Amino acid sequence: MSGEIRSGAHVRPSPPRIRQRTERDLGDCVRILAEVHQRDGYPVNWPDLPGAWLTPSSLIASWVAELEGRPAGHIGLSRSDPADAAPGLWSVRTGRGTDRAAVVNRLFVAPWARGHGIGALLMARAVTEARDLGVHPVLDVLASDTAAAALYERLGWELLATVEQQWGPEQRVAVRCYAAPT
Repeated sequence: MSGEIRSGAHVRPSPPRIRQRTERDLGDCVRILAEVHQRDGYPVNWPDLPGAWLTPSSLIASWVAELEGRPAGHIGLSRSDPADAAPGLWSVRTGRGTDRAAVVNRLFVAPWARGHGIGALLMARAVTEARDLGVHPVLDVLASDTAAAALYERLGWELLATVEQQWGPEQRVAVRCYAAPT
């Protein structure tokens, strides 16, 4: 009977798997990002070149989550940029330079794959990589994105501040800045 599935039996899906993102993953990641943008409005401003948006020049590493063999989520870890608010706030609080912080970014989970802990697994992978590199993970999120903020707080991330940022000539947004627990 090994390997047999009886009618009506429930089969547990295999757990999500986190792995390094490859160039071959970009198309799937852009497709998932488009689904997330359509459903949740993330990113707020759809990039002209979404593949390039997922691969900024500051990128240190990125990962995808797979569920049932399909890409189901994404996260990146980038060097601090002068336009990022969270590294500066963390630097002031700790007395360490912004070069000692890394920004967790480009986190999204496919709508069909939610509820499997993928966001938390991706966050854990990015935090582990940052710590292995000797930098402290920080991030910012739109203040209106309460689901993401709830995830970060559930994972023990510390709110540094809520600040206003200028995202364009006529776009000012409030972002919540977080630092990973020490």
